[in-house]
Amino acid sequence: MNSARFFSAMLRRRGLLETWKDRKRKYHRDCRLSQAEVIVIMIMFHSSNHKCLKHFYLNEICLRYRHIFPKTVSYNRFTELEKSVVVQFVIFVKKCLLGKCTGISFVDSTLLRVCRNQRIHMHKVFKGIAQRGKCSLGWFYGLKLHLICNDMGEILSFMIAPGDIDDREPLKVKSFVEFIYGKLGGDKGYIGKDLFCKLFTAGIQLITTLKNNMKGGLRSMYDRILLRKRAIIEIINDELKNIARIEHSRHRSFPNFIVNLIGGIAAYCLFPKKPMINFEWVCDNQLTLF
Repeated sequence: MNSARFFSAMLRRRGLLETWKDRKRKYHRDCRLSQAEVIVIMIMFHSSNHKCLKHFYLNEICLRYRHIFPKTVSYNRFTELEKSVVVQFVIFVKKCLLGKCTGISFVDSTLLRVCRNQRIHMHKVFKGIAQRGKCSLGWFYGLKLHLICNDMGEILSFMIAPGDIDDREPLKVKSFVEFIYGKLGGDKGYIGKDLFCKLFTAGIQLITTLKNNMKGGLRSMYDRILLRKRAIIEIINDELKNIARIEHSRHRSFPNFIVNLIGGIAAYCLFPKKPMINFEWVCDNQLTLF
């Protein structure tokens, strides 16, 4: 409870905490459940084995963890409070939970379906936001989550884009690769001469797998071995979907979708065990000519 009050006071000093004076409808008191407690509950949900947020909130938070959250609200009120922590939740994850670049990074994207293809015409929640896209699994309707991770399995940066956006476009955004340096491994979808030159001037060497019809593509043995370890980011995508459960088709508003997605990313960042690459450097005292 003390940490929740400290977090709320820090948000209030920076003008990120909404008070009753800022609302259209004037209330005489603030909400019983603080924004820090809402964030903690969302992280706990994505770290648990529950698939239904309503069941987790009513049976775990309101009953089992009542001594930790003594001032709980109804479930309908809790879903309304999720919208008020979108900005604060994103800032908390960006500033406190993401890892640091080690010079070896991997980039990949994963699809986030918002509904089945048969329900595209009747879907209304993500109308104008989600788009049709195509990946290795076929056509889908939804968004794409672009991730960058290091060799320790830590997420360095993430970005959400519509499903019809090319995978190379997020790498052209400065804020997405601001703290990235060294080698950046990707699949064939990131092949591009202009993109390679732009990243190279920023201190990032983009290495990708080669297509069968590409000529003159030379890579060092170190880069070839490094690309074999690109499965680490595929494992991260798998854990985000199957353990943290960031993908489902039951969203009723876009802000709650963002809170659900950020909660899954935050839960993964707090996992005690992450996939990682064990590097062993051997000094053979031989002269290497470049």
